[in-house]
Parts: sequence; C-alpha cells; structure tokens
Amino acid sequence: MTATPARTEPLRSLSIILFWAPLAATWLMMAAEGPYIAAIVARMPGAARNLAAYGVAVSLAWLVESPIMMLLSAATALVRDRASYFALRRFATILNVVVTFGMVVLALPPVFHFVGETLIHLPPEIAHLARAATLILIPWPAAIGYRRFYQGILVSHHFTRRVAYGTVVRLVTMSLTAGVLALTTSLPGAILGAIALVSGVLLEAGASRWMARHVVRSIKESGVVAEGTLLELGAIFRFYSPLALTSMLSMALGPLVTFGLGRGRAPLQSLAVWPVVVSTLFLFRSGGVAYQEVGIALTARGGERVRRTGVSLGVLATLALALLAFTPLETLWLERISGLSSELAGFAIWPIRLLVLLPFLEYLLSVQRTTWILARRTGVITVATAIESGGLLLVLLLTVGLLDLAGAVAGAIALIAGRLAANVFLSLMGRRESTQAR
Repeated sequence: MTATPARTEPLRSLSIILFWAPLAATWLMMAAEGPYIAAIVARMPGAARNLAAYGVAVSLAWLVESPIMMLLSAATALVRDRASYFALRRFATILNVVVTFGMVVLALPPVFHFVGETLIHLPPEIAHLARAATLILIPWPAAIGYRRFYQGILVSHHFTRRVAYGTVVRLVTMSLTAGVLALTTSLPGAILGAIALVSGVLLEAGASRWMARHVVRSIKESGVVAEGTLLELGAIFRFYSPLALTSMLSMALGPLVTFGLGRGRAPLQSLAVWPVVVSTLFLFRSGGVAYQEVGIALTARGGERVRRTGVSLGVLATLALALLAFTPLETLWLERISGLSSELAGFAIWPIRLLVLLPFLEYLLSVQRTTWILARRTGVITVATAIESGGLLLVLLLTVGLLDLAGAVAGAIALIAGRLAANVFLSLMGRRESTQAR
C-alpha cells in the first residue's frame, strides 16, 4: 500500500460524496457516544448524582480538550512529506502534554474544589464523584489529540473509511468495557462511564496509528520538502493558534445559550427540551462539520466542484430537517422517538423550526473556512467565530431581556443569528480578497 495524497482524475460530485460519507458517519457515531454512556449510567444505582457528576467531568474535559480539536484539520492541511510530518508531530506532542497538564491541574483537590463547589455549586458528594471521574479522564484529551493527528494524515491521503473504522473500534470498546464493569463490579456510574470513555478513546488512538502505518512509512521515505512547508514550531504555532482559539470560542457557545435558557420565560420547559433540540439539529448538521476536512483534502483537485457539492449537501440537509419540522413527522420524532410529552413536544418544535437553516449554514461555514485554512490565514476564522459568539450573546440579551421570549425560542434565534453573522463576515472577506486579487 502506498500513500496517495494527489490524484489526477477529474473530480466528480460522487467521488466527493464517497470521500465525505465515512467522515459524516464518524461524527454521527460520536454524537451517539455521550447519550449512550449516559443511558448506561442512568440505569445504575444513584442515577441522578452519577449522571450529574459524569456530565460535569466530561464537560470540563471537553473544555480542556478544545485546543487540540483542530489537529485533524492541521494534519490534513500541513503534513506533506517527511519534514512536515516530524515538525507537526513535535507540535502535536507538545500540545498533548499541555492539555494533559491542564487535566492534572484541574484534578488537584484545591482547584477542583474551587471549580466544582465554588463556581458550579455542586453538592460535596457529587463534587467528589466528579473529581474521581476527572482523574480517570486525565489521558482523554491527549489520546484524542494523538488520534486526530493520524486521522488527519489518513484524510489527506484519501483513507476516510479508516477514520470511521476507528470510531467503530471506540464505540465497541466503550460498550464492552461498560458492560463488563456493570456486570462484574459495583463501581459508581460516573466512574464506570469515565473508564468506558477513556478505554474507547485510547484503543481508537492506537487503531488510528496502526491504520496509518503504511501512509506514515511512505511519508517518512519522502525526502523532498514541498514548497511552503511549515517546519518551524513558531510558524506552526502561528498557523494553529487561531484554530485553537476558534475551538475554545465555539465551546463557549453552549454555556452562553444555557445561560439564556435559564433566564428567559418558561425556563423549566426550555431546559427540558433543549437537549432534544440540540441532538435533533446535530443529526442534520453533523455532515457539515465533517465537510471541512473534505474541502481541505480535495480543493486542490477541484475547488469549485467541492464548493458546489458542499452547498448542495447543505441544501439537502436543511430540506430534510424542514420535512421533519413542518410535517406530522414532528409528532413521531418528538413524542414517540424522543419521548417528550405532547406539551413539551409543542414547546420544542418552534426552536427546531427557527433553526431549520442551520444545517445549510454549517456546510457553508466549512466551505468558507476551508479557503482560509488552505491560504494559511486562520486568524480570519477566529474573527468569524468571535463575531458569532458576540452576535449570539447580543441577540440573546435582546430576546430574553427586552422581548421576554421563552428561553428555548430566544436561544434558537440567537444561535441562528450568530451563525448568520459569521457566514456573512466570511462571505464579505472572501469577496474582498477576490476583488483585490483581480
């Protein structure tokens, strides 16, 4: 087997879709990971406190992990030859050490006491469980950074199916670990969930490295340094730091919306239906999240075709969501499948309808980001995310404070307004660059 980073045959929409489909499936499977473990924890003794502790630990781990989320995109864009492989691997290793150190500091008793009990106001019993789960999750961010580095190499060399295979390994490992521990031990649910999560991620990281072994061998045998290759850690840092900041800003969007849910009208109903709203939306927009790597890997072979295909997929995703949101399927989905009461289902449908354009905007955002990543002007992406965060907060304050809307409705309006602001900014920046290039 040899690496195949460049191909000369004409790029067709079907080829793009076949390249994209395993990545989209990966994001769908990852979306199922959290609810799946939570469902196991919910069926164990002390479900309420263990679910709370597990949720806090995972949320904190996600926050610490956020700087390494873009390593997949970075590896896809930057690893071209032996020199760039070793340069980015050194950078990724440093980044993984930093996030691991962050997890260790977070798990220290004084620090976690301040975060868990002082800031989050957890009861002492739940804070104790959450800290124990956080200790178990210490290897989690670095394992994710390690496997995202090698997944990026797989994507850039057109082995996207192997990325999906790795996710299958992760889910199977989690399932087996959780099942065995539930049957053979009396561990608290939060501890069991954390062990299952870490086991799955560690084995997926190892599987990703193993599946990339032939590609890595081919890269190491390449002695030619491609033009424009980033070899200095400082240059890589300047390229990557805006992407890391983008991930961290994106992580702040969820807490911002939750802040609004609890302060708008009908806070209890809003908080109750919001997880269903978010999970429903993610089913239709997850493919758009995956499309960023498609653009990075394939734009050189046919940028206009990649853009048109991404936009077309976005239109189809939004139409599919509209079919669910504006037809009797809404009752089937919200009441029969999601398990909401008829009252809560009626409350949830309007936020979903207001967000019906979000899948299209997700695909569009990935297409727009691709341009700036390939141009190595990642700071533009950070500015767009800051505009999205600021727009979301501004609209949230307006809809909750002045208009006194229900929290879930206000959150939906704020989400779509923030994303539209980011899309418009990137579109205007793209047009300005095109004008200046003429």
